[in-house]
Amino acid sequence: MLKRLCKGLRRDERGITGLETAIILIAFVVVASVFAYTVLSAGIFSSQKGQEAIHAGLEQARASMEIKGSVFAEGNTTGNGTATAVLFTLTNALKGQKIDLSPTSAPAHVTIISYTDANQHVEDIAWDVAFIGMDNGDDLLEMDEQAVITVDLTDARVTTPPGAYDTFTISVKPATGAVLVIERTLPARIDTVMDLN
Repeated sequence: MLKRLCKGLRRDERGITGLETAIILIAFVVVASVFAYTVLSAGIFSSQKGQEAIHAGLEQARASMEIKGSVFAEGNTTGNGTATAVLFTLTNALKGQKIDLSPTSAPAHVTIISYTDANQHVEDIAWDVAFIGMDNGDDLLEMDEQAVITVDLTDARVTTPPGAYDTFTISVKPATGAVLVIERTLPARIDTVMDLN
């Protein structure tokens, strides 16, 4: 009987050896390590992307500009009366980085000004800049500087100059920073100089 039992044990070799157990454990450890590395890498990557987004947002905010004072329009009082130019003063909003205000007469300007009204949209309208007060002599709007922008509404691409009660929008788009949008409505009577605030 004992002999039969020993023969049965020899034929049924279903046990797991220590080597097989070690191989299975090593496989589990390797898979877990690869998974942990993937999760950590994804976390580091996403945190770096988040940091880049924060820095880009701060850079955009630092480069913003604002209007200082009133927005004025110059008008042609002869005939039906239309506006010929819009003037406004810009300053650096948060004392941020410099904003390039090289005028359109320069070979390559960085800041783009567009004009829109009910009849037309001019993407890169003619404009000029004059610095008032503190000025270091370049075309960069820097901390504590003020620049008067004159948008020329007699530009040949402005097919219908704005007249009485017309609403228009001027967008100032620097290379970096937020777009400054100015929306105004002309008064009932077109004068030589009009305060649009």
